[in-house]
Amino acid sequence: MNVLIVYYSLYGHIHSMAQAMAEGVGEVEGATPILKRVPETLSDDILTKMGALDIQKGMSSIEVATPQDLAAADAVIFGTPTRFGNMCGQMRQFLDATGQLWDTGALVGKVGSVFTSSNTQHGGQESTILSFHISLLHHGMVIVGLPYAYEGLMNTSEVCGCSPYGASTVAGADGAKTPNDTELRGARFQGRHVATIASKLIG
Repeated sequence: MNVLIVYYSLYGHIHSMAQAMAEGVGEVEGATPILKRVPETLSDDILTKMGALDIQKGMSSIEVATPQDLAAADAVIFGTPTRFGNMCGQMRQFLDATGQLWDTGALVGKVGSVFTSSNTQHGGQESTILSFHISLLHHGMVIVGLPYAYEGLMNTSEVCGCSPYGASTVAGADGAKTPNDTELRGARFQGRHVATIASKLIG
């Protein structure tokens, strides 16, 4: 059983969460995590001005996804940074290219799940995931979130992400904050949870 983790990461926060998600998937017997990234739409010149080019080059070993990769997977976990309370443009453009999959019902019945990041604690993480779910529902996917069985959702001792809708991380206003233990454990839990449910559905 293959679980595709397809994501976009500009400064590496979503990349780190995706790796933790893959670790969780790998804990389920018979489940294989596959990491892929959506195509970049920004030029190297723009990425350089944003201070992100070297980070992007560091992720160059991750293969770029195509819509057909979604059809080939048994379950799909999507990762996107928050842009004004919604998914990033790169992910939106990738999903907008899945019309043929919709037309053939290629994703109907597959598990779909979402994780995200934002600069601030109230930067739209929940609205990003919930609005992302609309696309998954149109494809007929079975949505899986991050249940309260993950005790980290009750953590009030520090600024951190994660909600019942999915794992998330707070990057900080300057982007300098890296995913903390609560956020990474949430990603691992979600990856394991998705793989477990997908295994039951296809079993």
